[in-house]
Parts: sequence; C-alpha cells; structure tokens
Amino acid sequence: MTDTNKMIINLAVFGRTQNGKSSAGNILLGSDDFYSSFSPGSVTKDCSLGRSCHLHSFMRRGGQEIALQVQVLDTPGYPHSKLSMRHVKHEVKKALEHHFGQEGLHLALLVQRADVPFFGQEASNPVQLIQELLGDSWKNYTAVLFTHAEKIEAAGISEDEYLHEASETLLTLLNSVQQRFVYYVYSVLLACLKARRGYQISLQMVVRHHVVAGN
Repeated sequence: MTDTNKMIINLAVFGRTQNGKSSAGNILLGSDDFYSSFSPGSVTKDCSLGRSCHLHSFMRRGGQEIALQVQVLDTPGYPHSKLSMRHVKHEVKKALEHHFGQEGLHLALLVQRADVPFFGQEASNPVQLIQELLGDSWKNYTAVLFTHAEKIEAAGISEDEYLHEASETLLTLLNSVQQRFVYYVYSVLLACLKARRGYQISLQMVVRHHVVAGN
C-alpha cells in the first residue's frame, strides 16, 4: 500500500477527570489500549498513544480506495487530582511533539460529560489548555464529544432540548468550534460495537470533523 492510498489522522483527547477521555479513545481505536475505570480521583497520569487497525476501503479519493488509521493520544485530566496543571501541560506538550511532531495534531477532541453542567473556571480549563497548545487556530482543529448522553436521554430530554437549555459558556464554545460536536448515547454505540461497527462509526465521525477542519 502506497502512502497516497493511506490516510492517518492524529487525534488527542482532552477534558476533565472522569469525563470519559480514555473510554472515548478506546472506542475510536476499537480496542482497550487505554486503562479506564470509575474513581473518585484522576485515573490517567501519563500521556499514551494508541493506533487503530487499518480500516481498508474506508473511502474513495480520486478513484482510489483509501485505508484509514487513527492515532489517538490519551491525556491526563485537566485539572488533575494529583498532578499540577503546570506538570500536565508540560507532559501533554512534550507528548504532542514526540508523537505528532512531524505531521502535527489534526484534531483535538474535547470530551465533556453531557450530564455535568459546563460552566465556571474548572470547565474552561481544558479549553484553555487546547488554546495554549494549538494557538490562535485552535477553533479550526477542535470538536466536542458529549459522553454519558444516555443519562440525558433517560431523563426524557432530547438533544435539541439539551442544547436549548445549555449554559452560555457551552453555547459559546460550540459556536467557537463551528458546531463541531458529537452527542453519544452509549446504549446505541454499544449495540454498534456488538455488531463490530462501533469503531467504524467513530472513525467516520473523526474523518468528518477532520475534513471540516480543512486538513
């Protein structure tokens, strides 16, 4: 396979502790590369890279079939329950340069729990981290992934109603990233995973945001 027949997307997941970053990374990879568990504190302490298998014939470009591979960098929660924000920022910056230094980061995926209100300084910290790492163009390379959306669904609240009632802080963020967001209901996603289609759907989502970002 020549390089022209292969697409590699470099992605990093950001967010607060227990928002589901590592789980989201595993879903994108179709694997269990990243350790994930419920905990009263931060679980991920180091940056780690995972690679998806090559998804052949994922799309066609110029009459050629293109195989896709996604590289996902899992990052510690920001802020972290045990590590200083300065330390986390340094480690993430170092990991981005080490793993993606030549090609760069294509997409920053901000993972946010749908069942936790998004407002205040703590909610804004991961956004500020992305801004500092990517500079002025951060808005063009960022998308938001809402996790635990099944809890909102169980409360009888639709996606449209959720966004209508969202905080101004969240709405401003979504407007800043040109409404690039994914609202994941895990019960639907798990059904797809059982059919071995979950990670393919996830990768399609990544490609869509990657293309929209102009990469």
